[in-house]
Amino acid sequence: MEPLQLVTSIVTPLAKKNVDTDQIISKEFLKRIERTGFGKYLFYHWRFDESGNEKPDFVLNNPVYQESKVLVAHDNFGCGSSREHAPWAIADYGFRVVIAPSFADIFYNNCMKNGILPIRLPVHEVEELLAKPQLHVTVDLPNQQVLGKDGSLYSFEIDPYQKKMLLNGWDEISLTFLYEEKIAAYENAQNSKTAS
Repeated sequence: MEPLQLVTSIVTPLAKKNVDTDQIISKEFLKRIERTGFGKYLFYHWRFDESGNEKPDFVLNNPVYQESKVLVAHDNFGCGSSREHAPWAIADYGFRVVIAPSFADIFYNNCMKNGILPIRLPVHEVEELLAKPQLHVTVDLPNQQVLGKDGSLYSFEIDPYQKKMLLNGWDEISLTFLYEEKIAAYENAQNSKTAS
């Protein structure tokens, strides 16, 4: 995974509550076995009509937000089924940060495991972010802050272990490789015992 430290971006405002994983990535697009290629299906039924044409009133179809890396939504983001495809679609689309007052637990953990920083902020702070048109922010993971270009500042909490994983771009497999020499030494010692 790519390390995440500072993310500077325009905020994409998705002022919806209870966005479930089927809305994030609909079940008909779950046939792929890779983690890539899901971004084009993110919020598909909100983005496109039945003929596959973009709906002009949906925020992701606004050219202003095309390069955005920060998504802001409302309460209970990522609820519903536990499909890991939802964070895959968010990451593949280009978002590195999702800000909301609350997240479904499994979705929150799946974000962390896939290099996305889910930030919980109080409802009134999320509503401030949603109300500011075309706000640019810098998400500063080392200092656990969201800094608005307008001077606004929001602080957030994160588990120290998860913070370290994101800062270094590690997943559980990467973490295992950090101990490769010790694992090899242990295996060699075990092989020596069984050989004698």
